[in-house]
Amino acid sequence: MNKELDAVALSIRSLSIDAIEKANSGHPGLPLGAAELAAVLYAKILRHNPKNPQWVDRDRFILSAGHGSMLLYAALHLAGYDLSLDDIRSFRQVGSRCAGHPEYGLTPGVEATTGPLGQGISTAVGMAIAEAMLAARFNTEEYRIVDHYTYALVGEGCLMEGVSSEASSLAGTLKLGKLIIYYDKNNITIDGSTDIAFTEDVTKRYEAYGWQVLHGSMYSYSDIEKLTAEAKKDPRPSLIILDSVIGKGAPAVEGTAAAHGAPLGQEKLAQAKKTLGLDPAKQFFVAPEAYRYFEERQKEFAQAEADWNSRFAAWSTAYPERRKEWDRSFVQGGIDQAILDGVADPVFKKDEMIATRAASKTALNAFAKAFPNLVGGSADLQGPNAVALQDAQSFTAATPQGRYIHFGIREFAMATITNGIQLHGGFRAFCATFAVFSDYLRPALRLAALMRIPSIFVLTHDSIFVGEDGPTHQPVETLASLRAIPNLLVLRPADAEETAVAWRIALEQKDRPVCLILSRQNLPILEKAEPQWKALMKAAGSYIVKDTIGTPDVTILATGSEVSLACEAAQLAAPKKVRVVSVPSKELLEAQTSSYKEQLVGSSAVRVMVAEAGVKQGWAGWVQSPEKDIFSIERFGESGPAKKVAEHLGFTAQALAARIKE
Repeated sequence: MNKELDAVALSIRSLSIDAIEKANSGHPGLPLGAAELAAVLYAKILRHNPKNPQWVDRDRFILSAGHGSMLLYAALHLAGYDLSLDDIRSFRQVGSRCAGHPEYGLTPGVEATTGPLGQGISTAVGMAIAEAMLAARFNTEEYRIVDHYTYALVGEGCLMEGVSSEASSLAGTLKLGKLIIYYDKNNITIDGSTDIAFTEDVTKRYEAYGWQVLHGSMYSYSDIEKLTAEAKKDPRPSLIILDSVIGKGAPAVEGTAAAHGAPLGQEKLAQAKKTLGLDPAKQFFVAPEAYRYFEERQKEFAQAEADWNSRFAAWSTAYPERRKEWDRSFVQGGIDQAILDGVADPVFKKDEMIATRAASKTALNAFAKAFPNLVGGSADLQGPNAVALQDAQSFTAATPQGRYIHFGIREFAMATITNGIQLHGGFRAFCATFAVFSDYLRPALRLAALMRIPSIFVLTHDSIFVGEDGPTHQPVETLASLRAIPNLLVLRPADAEETAVAWRIALEQKDRPVCLILSRQNLPILEKAEPQWKALMKAAGSYIVKDTIGTPDVTILATGSEVSLACEAAQLAAPKKVRVVSVPSKELLEAQTSSYKEQLVGSSAVRVMVAEAGVKQGWAGWVQSPEKDIFSIERFGESGPAKKVAEHLGFTAQALAARIKE
């Protein structure tokens, strides 16, 4: 057996160094140093079916050290996934399915986009949470239809990144026993030996988190198999530390930083091939034994899924109601549109003053009642974010059937874990924190947008109207920075009714994440001039909330709490005729036709103004004079009661009315 695994490992090394050399770009050190792990993982450890990468109960593997992507591509190709030698030959080229770092949705068998170090292991924590939740909901004494493991490979870089600490701490607390992480311990980073910046005792660190820590050699198949089997017996998550040599088999760079991030070059490549027993004249060599071995394994891979299918069919017959819930849970994005259409929007009293965060809680719970697979939590801000789920248990080691997740004060890990839950399937996942702390989780937001997954991010306390907490907690540049992320939908509702529609819009998304930007302060329920405002909000992200008789003199585009402020200013600005347009989504509005936009503002001759409690960045294209026509805040806030802060900054309805009259 080792002979066959040796052929697989050799082929992984061969494909990796040739692909990197051909691209003149890449990271050969990890594929050379960890080929044995990839070989035994895909050949013997993983329960998967390469012919059906979407099998629900497959084991998941995430290459957290995504710079070593050729390790993964080579293993996927050999194992029989739909990834050809031609794909590998085009590594790192435009349009290739073998991108520089693994990209979800591009390459069969890639479970998550990785490369930004630390996010892979954190995403794996989310997948392990999803597995535990599903198992608790659907498994019975007779049938275990959810029973798989989540694996990841990390290096020193992943473990140095703070997000891995956040996520690993939570994983230990939650006792995620079906999470197994392999640590490629080669003691090298780009700058040299890890001793220059990383001397901690990783074993003690992870034991302190509540993990089982095991040790072995990267170059012993038996070590890897035995340690993995041992990890599966422990109720805690496991870190398997495998001592390795970066660039193994390439004498000129072996064990040094030179192996990390650059092609070997022809001379060193030829030397490496000779050392490995390869013919330097042959490129992209695959040992015939490696192909034959995986061809034989295909029957076993397929049989594993077939056995599960039989078990699943029997379970479905025995538990038809659970099967119905399963099917509802596993539609694209986790939300069944027919059920969503049947949920009525909450009704709010017209004279009620209510913060959009409070309205969000009402809407969230209305939808959560209809969707048991709507799960999530906050970064220790359940009350302030208003995301408590009524009659819902918390997800803990003792209550894995719970659906509310206490992430702790770990915003970055919270967001990556949310992405992991969403990627796993079976759920629609949300998380929550203060808007200003979106900076802490921004890299995960970016990856959600890049992966085209519909994670939901609830961001409350959205402006200077936070008040007494002061400038550290008053976001002014945040909206502009969020809108700068491609494929991210930002929704900032103006009142309670818009908030309910915003939640509906968020849940309808299939291929992009959503940020719900919500107020701390109470806001009035607006009288809407447009009878079809809900349909327009959903389709165009905008509608006329306050209109004039005839063509307006001024049209104000406003978002969030500034819509009611603009309506008040419109009255104060009489006899000027002022139309107020609510823009819950700038992205949806800007995707509309020119004729729609012109109709919305009145005509091309109408003066357009913008009102938003943040920087003007991004709005200049809507107005003639950004300095005069954008009512914004171009500085950090102040600490004090919200009304006093607004007066101090000159951000009041009276000040806006004066600007209108200019």
